[in-house]
Amino acid sequence: MRTVKLIEVKSEIGAGTRGASLGIDAIKIAAMDFHSLYFRELKSVEIPNENKELFEPVINHYAKHINAVYKLYQRISKEVGKTISRKHFPLILAGDHSTAGGTIAGIKIASPKKRLGVIWIDAHADIHSPYTTPSGNMHGMPVALSLGEDNLECRVNEPIAETKMFWNKLKNIGGICPKINYDDIIYVGLRDTEEEEDFLIKKHKIKQLSVKEMREKGISRSADLILKMLSHCDHIYISFDVDSMDPSVSEGTGTPVAKGLTEREAENLTSRLVRSPKVCCFEMVEVNPTLDRENTMAENAFKILRKVTNELTSVE
Repeated sequence: MRTVKLIEVKSEIGAGTRGASLGIDAIKIAAMDFHSLYFRELKSVEIPNENKELFEPVINHYAKHINAVYKLYQRISKEVGKTISRKHFPLILAGDHSTAGGTIAGIKIASPKKRLGVIWIDAHADIHSPYTTPSGNMHGMPVALSLGEDNLECRVNEPIAETKMFWNKLKNIGGICPKINYDDIIYVGLRDTEEEEDFLIKKHKIKQLSVKEMREKGISRSADLILKMLSHCDHIYISFDVDSMDPSVSEGTGTPVAKGLTEREAENLTSRLVRSPKVCCFEMVEVNPTLDRENTMAENAFKILRKVTNELTSVE
C-alpha cells in the first residue's frame, strides 16, 4: 500500500498553444461527472504558477519564459523531493510538459545516489535545447535539461547570454547534473521528432518501443519488457503525455499526432507499469480542454489517473 500525494502544477508557460493550465480543473470536472470522490480522498498541494509571465514580452526567444520556468523548477523540485523523503508517492498533474524536468530534479534531490530510470510516454522526444529548438517552447526541452544536454553538434540557434545563464541554472537544479543517463531512458509511443533529436537518439542508442510494436507484443508483455529494460535502475519515473494517445481519442491536447495509443491501451499500459515497486513517481501532462469537445480528453485522462491510483494504493 502506497500513500499517494497529488501535486498540481497549473502551468502552461512552456507550451506554444494556450490552455494547458486549465487541464487539471477539466480533469476534476470529469471526476465530478463520473460521481467520483477522487479529489476529496487524496491529499493534494498546488504549486504556485508563473502564468502571468505570458503577458510579458518574450526576451529569450530560444527558451521562452525560461526565467519563470526556473522559478517553477525550484518549487516543484522542492515539493517532489519533500514528498518522496516522507515516503509518499508523488502523483503529479501538470499543464505543459516543461515542468517534468523539475519533477526529475526533485526525485534526484531525494535520492541523489540512486540511478533513475525514465519511461517517457509521449509522441515527442522533448530533447531539444535552446541551441536546437525550432520553436523556443520549453515543453520540448525537459529531457535534454535532465541529461545536461546542449547538443551543440546540431546547433542552429545562438541564444542570448541570459538564456544560456538560465539554461545552465536549470540543468544544475539540486546541484546534480546530469540527473539521468541516456542508458536509463525509454521512449514509448514516440512518432514525431526533428532531425536534431533524431541525431541524439541514434548517437546514444536511446531505447524505444513504438505503438506498432506494443500492439504486436500485447500491452502486458510490452509493460514487462519496458520494466526489464530499466531493471538496472534503482527508481523509475513515468511521464505520461496525453498526446501519446491517438487524436481519434480526443484532440484536447496542444500537439496531437496520429497513430497513437487508444485510451484503453494507455490505461492498461500505465496501470501495469506502476505495479513495479521501483516506480517512485507518475506524472500526467498536456490536457488542454480549450481544444476539445465535451471534455473528452479530460474524461479519458481521469480514467487513466484513477486506474493508476488504484494500482498504487493496492500494491503491497
